[in-house]
Amino acid sequence: MSAPGETSSEILRACEGMRQVPTPRAEMFTLPGFLPPDLCERLMRLIDAKRRPSTIADPNGDNYFRTSETCDLDAAEPEVLELERRLLAINSIDPAYGEPVQGQRYEVGQEFKAHTDYFEPSGEDFHKYCSVAGQRTWTFMVYLNDVDAGGATRFKVVDKMFQPEQGRLVCWNNRRPDGSCNAATLHHAMKVRKGMKYVITKWYRERPWG
Repeated sequence: MSAPGETSSEILRACEGMRQVPTPRAEMFTLPGFLPPDLCERLMRLIDAKRRPSTIADPNGDNYFRTSETCDLDAAEPEVLELERRLLAINSIDPAYGEPVQGQRYEVGQEFKAHTDYFEPSGEDFHKYCSVAGQRTWTFMVYLNDVDAGGATRFKVVDKMFQPEQGRLVCWNNRRPDGSCNAATLHHAMKVRKGMKYVITKWYRERPWG
């Protein structure tokens, strides 16, 4: 049985079409066609309407480390409610443990260099980001469109790369079985070479959000 704020391999494998990435280094899954094209299109329009420059929790002196744009999506939007319903149906995580849904947009040349989604315990703002809801547990990411060239998500440690494909879900556990942060989840949102890339990201926490 999974703990609050978490799902499990058993729960995810029970979803039709779900595929587990064959690696002992991390719990990682992918599901093609998780979102239908019409919902993807509507979510992209929401991102376009309220996008802003992306930021990172712990600045590292590299002003080009994350060059995408971000949108914090309104939880009351019908598209977001439908997305949340679909996520709950496959991961069984109480929505109270989820951060607000975030959308990202990458234009040609934009990227998010190799990073992990958990907050570094040694980071200067670790207490600020984790004091209330705790550490991030699982990441659920969905590609909203196909990209003409580039824009792959590369997990170097587990030797896996995902090309953007409309509606495809990729999810992973940011922690090891003992609860420690899993550095093998390091991933790079690689530069878009042609076209545009839209992504939805949903993070879950150890404790209820807010």
